[in-house]
Amino acid sequence: MSGPDSIQRKNIDGKGKTLREILFGRKFYIDYYQREYKWQTKQLEELISDLTDVFFRSYEPGHERRAVAGYDRYFLGSIIVSQKDGRDYVIDGQQRLTTLTLLLLFLMKRQQAAKQQNSVGEMIYSEEYGEKSFNVDVPERRAIMQALFDGTDIDDEDLPESSRNIVARYNEIEELCPEEIDDAALPYFVDWLTKNVHLVEITAYSDDVAYTIFETMNDRGLSLSPTDMLKGYLLANITDSRARDSASAEWKRMLAEMRALAPDNQEYDSDFFKAWLRSQHADSIRERKKNSRPEAWDRIGTEFHRWVREEADRVGLSKNGQPQSPAYRDFITAEMAFYSKWYMIIRRAELQLTPGLENIFHNGTHQFTHQPTLLLAALSRSDSDDVIRLKMRLVAKYADIYLSRRLCNFRNCDYNSLQYNVFTVVRDIRGGNPKEIAAALRKRLEEQPEKLAGFDAFYLNQWSHKPIKRLLARMADYIDVSSGNQSRYAEYITLRGNKGFEVEHIWPNHPEDFRDEFAHKSDFEDYRNRFGGLLLLPKSFNASYGDTPYADKLEHYFGQNALAKTLHPRAYEHNPGFVRFVKDQDLPFRAHGQFKKADLDARQALYRCIADRIWDVAWLDRILAGEQSVR
Repeated sequence: MSGPDSIQRKNIDGKGKTLREILFGRKFYIDYYQREYKWQTKQLEELISDLTDVFFRSYEPGHERRAVAGYDRYFLGSIIVSQKDGRDYVIDGQQRLTTLTLLLLFLMKRQQAAKQQNSVGEMIYSEEYGEKSFNVDVPERRAIMQALFDGTDIDDEDLPESSRNIVARYNEIEELCPEEIDDAALPYFVDWLTKNVHLVEITAYSDDVAYTIFETMNDRGLSLSPTDMLKGYLLANITDSRARDSASAEWKRMLAEMRALAPDNQEYDSDFFKAWLRSQHADSIRERKKNSRPEAWDRIGTEFHRWVREEADRVGLSKNGQPQSPAYRDFITAEMAFYSKWYMIIRRAELQLTPGLENIFHNGTHQFTHQPTLLLAALSRSDSDDVIRLKMRLVAKYADIYLSRRLCNFRNCDYNSLQYNVFTVVRDIRGGNPKEIAAALRKRLEEQPEKLAGFDAFYLNQWSHKPIKRLLARMADYIDVSSGNQSRYAEYITLRGNKGFEVEHIWPNHPEDFRDEFAHKSDFEDYRNRFGGLLLLPKSFNASYGDTPYADKLEHYFGQNALAKTLHPRAYEHNPGFVRFVKDQDLPFRAHGQFKKADLDARQALYRCIADRIWDVAWLDRILAGEQSVR
């Protein structure tokens, strides 16, 4: 084929565009063979953190809206588009475009709730002949995107993985969005996101050319990762060839072990380097105000390879700018080897309940991505394995208490919201012995503004649904284990489908049955959502009994987990482990033959008492004294 059409098919166009220019009034298509949406919480968390960090460098309350035009810019990389048959097909970039569409949808709903002008609708969807279609158009996703747009309930049991990921990431945005993006800052952030965030759109006019560009940009031999560049820098400064070969082999072994643990995580290596280097070497963090500069913590998070090179003296690799070859060798074979070993132990404990390290698993289910950094900060290479495990248990329990306090007070536990606190704790406990670490953590908890008193007024809403599921799972598991039974926490949290567990109301949604106690329907609904009126039950149970009166459900509660079972009088008969546990802990358990307002109040008080036992600061002293069975 020759002539103008042939030449056009070989052309490549590239242009920098704002997010608004990319999405406004546009429609992108994705070929059937690459339609999976795979982003997980970590990628979403990092994107939101990066965006909001750059926004808050410039934003100050009191700015005029037009001041946003002078705010810092943010470059979000490139997308590759193949233009064929009059349509734009995304070859590279669909993960980001899909995620940005979900973020814009969330922001649009926030604007609507705040009665602010909607300025992003046409970046999400377009309307033609009365029919709405989404600007990132994938047939298999249309129904799920429409449900998210309409705010209707979604049953994700039978959804394909890609659609489940979309629903999960959208639901996480509210939890991950920093509290500082309040109604006052919202229009400024939307302006900044749509007009100051830039991408390069590379357009080809045939799939062959588009994929050649994609392969060239992602060629491992041409595009070195930060890990590759750090490795090259460190090895280049080891002058002895045998030592260099030995360090190189050790490097490969450590990274292969990390890759095997997380084969689907393309950033498995950078996650480790950020956690290690921050835990041991970050002594400063950027202030969250206009024109503040990124400090060690921030730079390790974005360019750890460059930071190590520039801070070689501080890290101990050089003296007065002069490389010390043995130090470079030891940095890999001693320091990196030590912290990678314990990083892997932490990561395994996050993925699977491990005796003695249970709280690491609990914190992992909260998506507490700072946990490896926090735990590694307490460790010293001179520590014995027993001391290391003691330190990790102390720090993991601190994080467990801290996170639970925040959640019951409706405070976010996202990456961005916790980053400064994690930095200061890392700084306080780094290199300490167990007693010093316990004292520092106890002091931090004493100073924490959120307390467990938040459980007294805790209730179910759209934000708290996921935290409540995890907190109820902890309480049910606490009763199970303390009564001498096996832990079921992983089962409560991870099972899906009809066997999966869901937060369920004890009261059916029939306000007419409670007219003697509630004059108004809204009062009934508010009370029904209180924490003490909730249980964690299999989805199949709710499908069968959820709408039935309490008296009819009570007998079936006896066959469920410990928290539900305790509503039934037989739970207190021929159950010595449980009875002994209740007596030892002085907990106000009792059976409820009926479940009226006073009964719900009693359960709310019970749940608070259970929370006081699980998340008691005194656990730090008990762990220090050698107690092994940490709840």
